[in-house]
Amino acid sequence: MARSTATIAARLALAGTLALSLSACFRPLYGPTPSGVPLAAMLASIQVDPAQTAAGQERLGHYLRSELVFDLDGAGQSAEKRYRLTLVASEQVQTPIVSSITGRAESATLIGTATYRVVTLDGSRILTEGVAQGSATYDRSVQRFASVRAAREAEIRLAKVLADQIKTRVSAILATQAP
Repeated sequence: MARSTATIAARLALAGTLALSLSACFRPLYGPTPSGVPLAAMLASIQVDPAQTAAGQERLGHYLRSELVFDLDGAGQSAEKRYRLTLVASEQVQTPIVSSITGRAESATLIGTATYRVVTLDGSRILTEGVAQGSATYDRSVQRFASVRAAREAEIRLAKVLADQIKTRVSAILATQAP
């Protein structure tokens, strides 16, 4: 019985030591950054350039840029810009359900991809780059206006998903790197 108590105590001590050693690896996302500048100020210092898109997909680029501008600096205060965020966005439509009676698509899925890059304002250093992907579904109707409006709402939802992914990834990099 004494041996099992000693074994349990040794395992708890080992687990405690591992937990303490690993706790230094984690940094709270919205805590202080290594430079001491609050993360919100670092995010506000990012200039979001207009997104490059293919012809006919400009709305997704517009919505994506608008969401990122609001997410990164929702206060609307003018901050000194230190970084530049460039975007290349694209979307495609898939129609998984087609009516056997009318031959028309009853629903659609918008699949979007946004390639982003955050560089210093002078372009001398790349902070991070990556690809965000997302999707949004909508129902199509025989009423043309309803289908067009549903597609636009899906584009807005898709832009929010992509912007949220980009903001989270950029925040994680800025929270752990010194400027």
